[in-house]
Amino acid sequence: MVQALLPETEGPRSKRTLILAAAIDSFGKDGYEHTKWAKIADEVGIGQTALYHYFESKAHCLLTIMSLELSRSLERFREVTADISPADKALEAAIAAAYDVTPTEVLQMRILQSHMDLLATPRPSEREEAERQRARGLVRDIENEWTALLTRGMKAKDFPKRDPHAMATVVLALVVSVWRWYRPGGPMTLDEVRKLISGACLRVVGP
Repeated sequence: MVQALLPETEGPRSKRTLILAAAIDSFGKDGYEHTKWAKIADEVGIGQTALYHYFESKAHCLLTIMSLELSRSLERFREVTADISPADKALEAAIAAAYDVTPTEVLQMRILQSHMDLLATPRPSEREEAERQRARGLVRDIENEWTALLTRGMKAKDFPKRDPHAMATVVLALVVSVWRWYRPGGPMTLDEVRKLISGACLRVVGP
């Protein structure tokens, strides 16, 4: 959830939690491009100028949401894979955790995957660029964690020996591609998605 990801320094009168929640809902359901920055201010009950106390732009808010989701995903991966062996069971646990999510987290992941290209180009302002760099660092950390898991499995002969980073990239692409098309109430449940993607990933890294 958004609130759980906020810095502990946010005071009880801060509107940051409400702004992020409203932005996640609008960006995730209506699309970032179709969401007016003024609409977020109206939903939170503050003037548009007050938004700039927390985020210097709509893009800064978007980048923050992306960083928060990457941080949540990284923390969750580490939590569920820490004490699981063999590696194929840890891989299954990581994939299962990726789809054990709340409706808000579904929106966060949809936003993240729809705007990953934003991380490729330097931003014009210092705060936006700092958030972009933070998100890029988290992407690298996530790739490294999945690579380390596959490396562990290859060393233990749970998986055939291949390029672990290349395999991790393929597995991650399969896992996150879901958020571009999955919709709650659609033709597939998240449990059905989990089974489909888990099977596909195990076939990719397996014999």
